[in-house]
Amino acid sequence: MDRGASLLYIATISATLRHFLNPYARHLRGAGWRVEAAANGAAADEDLRAAFDDVHELPLSRSIFDVGGMAAGYRAVARLLADAPHIVHVHTPIASFLTRLAARRLPAARRPIVVYTAHGFHFHREGRRVTNLVFLSAERLAGRWTDRLIVINDEDFEAATRHRIVPARRLIRMPGIGLDTTTYSRSSLEPGAADAARVALGVAPGAPMFVAVGELNRNKRHADAIAALAAMRRRDAVLVLLGEGDHRARLEEQVKRLGLVDRVVFGGFVADPRPVVAGATALVHPSRREGLSRSVMEALALEVPVIASAARGNAELVADSGAVVPIGDVAALAAAMDRLADAPDEAAEMGRRGRERMVERYDLAALIVRHQRLYEELLAERREEAARLS
Repeated sequence: MDRGASLLYIATISATLRHFLNPYARHLRGAGWRVEAAANGAAADEDLRAAFDDVHELPLSRSIFDVGGMAAGYRAVARLLADAPHIVHVHTPIASFLTRLAARRLPAARRPIVVYTAHGFHFHREGRRVTNLVFLSAERLAGRWTDRLIVINDEDFEAATRHRIVPARRLIRMPGIGLDTTTYSRSSLEPGAADAARVALGVAPGAPMFVAVGELNRNKRHADAIAALAAMRRRDAVLVLLGEGDHRARLEEQVKRLGLVDRVVFGGFVADPRPVVAGATALVHPSRREGLSRSVMEALALEVPVIASAARGNAELVADSGAVVPIGDVAALAAAMDRLADAPDEAAEMGRRGRERMVERYDLAALIVRHQRLYEELLAERREEAARLS
């Protein structure tokens, strides 16, 4: 145990840290570490301030075309690294590149250990050729400045290996950063919560209900789910969309055009989607790009089967707990929805298998321990290296 060691988590936006890393901070602080966080919006985030020893505001932009934001973000990161944390663990592509560049430019004696978790490389099979080239080139360059690269799905592991983004000894495959399978369990819900959620949404008793959770944007391809609902044989099925985003108006127009106003519910942002998901026949997740989908993991932990696209990470999560269909294949999506609507016992068994896999492989507590061990190993390596050079 490395009491007194310091760790700085960096991401582009504070929501990434709040949704994924607050439990890590609480655990490591309890083990004697000093844990800080930095992101755009961090200073105003009360949850982050409660979980971390200190938080720092970073003027980072989510756009690679925002040159001013990139420059301001780089300068802010460089100032943070000047305080010499022992380990910097960075998430999200833009923040990771700027952080690794800033760390590289420090004198070797003051350079922190740098860990980067890729939540899905921005170059991928479905990406555009030019965009893929830009992001791959950036990852290969920054890989030279990375002490450990963590990937969270099989496709990214294969890509990192094939493109030699980092040497093999610096590449780690972890099954995500964990899900609290105690919180995401049916036993955590109030009795009758799932049925009450269906009633509140206006879904008729016994009607198949499919739920999609996520921002209403182009990448999530909610239009495919709506088109599949229209193509289903089961005319009593309902689709619930939980989330907000800039594609909502387009999706609402599609729903009107297809005559589905009575069968598609726009539920908006829901702070706790568990009761709605728990009441679903299946989660529908037709997205174009993923790393390791949080909403898929949550549904499976709640014993709800998943119908997902073949986007990176989805197949290994879903396995035998639902169906995986080609990206953009509306007919296959509709057929899978009809199949689960017609076979509730089979769907329930899929859900049970999904929960078993989430608990066994993806549980948050186990992954926190794995990360702590990694940090401790890296500190030990750094001490050994310093001893050799002294």
